[in-house]
Amino acid sequence: MLVLTRKPRQQIMIGDDIVINVVEVQGENVRIAIDAPREIKIYRGEIYRAIQEENQKAAAQITNVDLHGALPLK
Repeated sequence: MLVLTRKPRQQIMIGDDIVINVVEVQGENVRIAIDAPREIKIYRGEIYRAIQEENQKAAAQITNVDLHGALPLK
């Protein structure tokens, strides 16, 4: 893990296409702006974990599906 110290209006570059701008620091809160290509999905950590949990639950339900009775693909 890389740990960096940045001040407001300073940037972090990730590759050639992703720029993280430190917008504001107030106490323990840091506001950042992320500039990345549209195809890059960006989530807050807690949202990403919730999505992963839901995907795992959905995948577990799929294993209980009887595929022998499924309609043929066209």
